[in-house]
Amino acid sequence: MIKGINHVGLKVVDMERSLDFYCNKLGFKKAFELNQPNGEPWIVYLKVAEGCFIELFYHGNESVKERENHICFEVENIHETAENLKKKGVTLAVEIAQGMSLNYQFWVVDPDGNWIEFMEMHPDSLHMKS
Repeated sequence: MIKGINHVGLKVVDMERSLDFYCNKLGFKKAFELNQPNGEPWIVYLKVAEGCFIELFYHGNESVKERENHICFEVENIHETAENLKKKGVTLAVEIAQGMSLNYQFWVVDPDGNWIEFMEMHPDSLHMKS
């Protein structure tokens, strides 16, 4: 069902300082960025290893928005995974949808309120091209 961890999302206060740390000190590479529909910067993706990313969200000094700090598991089949979880009594907090990066995803919340994303990679997604 789960192939592995695709990414972890982190909210950062100072994007340049965070990019310096993750890229210049830890050696990760900036893969791509996504902007909000209004054009404002939203997320910078860093490639950790093949198929593994860190999402850095802008504006970390504001209160944490729903789902910004999260873990994402990559799955082979998004619909099968969702159905299997539902059969086990897990409620989907956000139903299956195609995201801005073209990947299909859905969300659940663990017993402690932590957001968990499940994602099926689209062959034309930015993740696959990075």
